[in-house]
Amino acid sequence: MNTSPRQKILIVDDEPDIRELLEITLGRMKLETFSARNMGEARALLQREHFDLCLTDMRLPDGTGLELVQHIQQRDPHLPVAMITAYGSLETAINALKAGAFDFLTKPVELPRLRELVSSALRMPTASGLSTAIERRLLGDSQPMTNLRKQIDKLARSQAPVYISGESGSGKELVARLIHEQGPRASQPFVPVNCGAIPSELMESEFFGHRKGSFTGAVEDKPGLFQAAHGGTLFLDEVADLPLSMQVKLLRAIQEKAVRSVGGQQETVVDVRILCATHKDLEAEVSAERFRQDLYYRLNVIELRVPSLRERRDDIEALAMHVLKRLAKDTEQPEARLHPQALEALKNYRFPGNVRELENVLERAHTLCENRTIEAQDLRLSEGNCSADGALADLTQIDNLEDYLESVERKLILQALEETRWNRTAAAQRLSLSFRSMRYRLKKLGLD
Repeated sequence: MNTSPRQKILIVDDEPDIRELLEITLGRMKLETFSARNMGEARALLQREHFDLCLTDMRLPDGTGLELVQHIQQRDPHLPVAMITAYGSLETAINALKAGAFDFLTKPVELPRLRELVSSALRMPTASGLSTAIERRLLGDSQPMTNLRKQIDKLARSQAPVYISGESGSGKELVARLIHEQGPRASQPFVPVNCGAIPSELMESEFFGHRKGSFTGAVEDKPGLFQAAHGGTLFLDEVADLPLSMQVKLLRAIQEKAVRSVGGQQETVVDVRILCATHKDLEAEVSAERFRQDLYYRLNVIELRVPSLRERRDDIEALAMHVLKRLAKDTEQPEARLHPQALEALKNYRFPGNVRELENVLERAHTLCENRTIEAQDLRLSEGNCSADGALADLTQIDNLEDYLESVERKLILQALEETRWNRTAAAQRLSLSFRSMRYRLKKLGLD
């Protein structure tokens, strides 16, 4: 006999018919339900009971669903909350996701969608296992990495689309995998795709599949990337490289949650979470009309920025030790050690290629070094990206003007912020910048 306690769901809605529909549907799923008609009753129940999921209407007699999401985020951030909104209220739903909601439903509530959402929310890993797993995969104790791990932990509990920004080689795909692996879709596929590597004439077939005979070379039915990721996560890397014609079709697939294969007559329903990334400034691509604004808003519900390696120099030693241990294991050789001068050289290098470049530098040095000791000269670092004290090298040694100007800008802004005790308005005035321009620069440099 199964005596395990039933999972508990909190329903918050002032409409009796909606409450009854949800109670009956969830009861048939062998779940125990508690109902509240308003914020006050919901808060009282949250105080008394432990819940596994909360379903709340957006409009309540004494408050809003957003206020309830924020209340739960403060009290029990690992409790998933799904918002019920009026049909077509996309902006409301997006605000709920940004506030920390797990997902959303639109009225009239579709029961298959409700059951799917509830099942997904109840598959969430326990809170205790999340942080440990992320720390094990994402190395570094610097403040930027501590903040990044916290954000991943939070985003893993949501179904919101996430736009992962950051420089090439900074680890955007690893971040996407961690968001997937720590969430309720972990047992389902994670499908990464480099949007810039697919020939434009094959894109529709690759994304949505094709039917046999639909074009020359289509010798059999083939599912697309959306179908392959059904139930899991589709990671669109370098999404800015998608041509405009494909952006339209991608937007429709995301909106309708259905795709039609090339040569097919019927649409197939797909359930995927979309994560995307690019090293380009996607907002600038929208301004230049190379990326659709409506697709940008669909993908960029929440932005997660991955810091560059030069923003977390304190992590370089730990990362280097990890890479050298892995190289020793892979090559079945004794582990090489870094000479103090070599470590200092790494810390003073700008790493335009980020963690990926660090791995390549150490792999080369691991092969070239004598007596299992990596000397500074074994690293063969580009002089244009080196400095004597972690600051910038002399201008005559810089071979990347963009990097040089960015570093000068960062140094001046940090100096102004420190002199004004991090008063952004005062710092902007000191630099003769508008507050809007200052805010843009802080975001661009990862200082916000």
